[in-house]
Amino acid sequence: MSNTLPALPLLVEEMASANSEDAYGKVFALLFAPLLKFCYGIVKSEMAAEEIASDVLLMLWQRRQTLTAVNNVKHYAFISARNMALNYVKKQSGKTVVSLNDVDVDIQLGTVASPEAILIQGEMKAGLERAIAKLPNQAKLVFKLVKEEGFSYKETADILGISPKTVDAHLVNAVRKLVHILKQEFNLT
Repeated sequence: MSNTLPALPLLVEEMASANSEDAYGKVFALLFAPLLKFCYGIVKSEMAAEEIASDVLLMLWQRRQTLTAVNNVKHYAFISARNMALNYVKKQSGKTVVSLNDVDVDIQLGTVASPEAILIQGEMKAGLERAIAKLPNQAKLVFKLVKEEGFSYKETADILGISPKTVDAHLVNAVRKLVHILKQEFNLT
């Protein structure tokens, strides 16, 4: 995924300068699936997650003229998705303030394409997903953003509204817990 993202700034520039719907379609294709997975992890509704991810991408199109000033459009999109997802959760729960600590986060790892790889890695992937499910909510989000989406600690800190040192602490704890859980599950020493 990261090898296609350098094209993102060029696509955003094309969207802005030429009002290119084709460039927007490519931006949509690059960002929709990761945004959808991220939003689903927060809102727990596929329909709501699709709507939020689509709304974020529509907002990118509507703001295409000023979007070229944004240094990292993917980072900007994830922050927007976080805010919209938390607003959705807040509206559904009737609370005035919602923290990511209060939201139960669900992370599903991407699937492997070849049948041989699925057979070989299936049990380990399932074990890892079970181990990730046991992590605290904030640690799950940090793990997903850093390890799956490739955000830096600083970008992850911005998205989640925490400090980079807290991101590091969550990630260290998450990895320790995952190693411990996987060692137990697969009887490793």
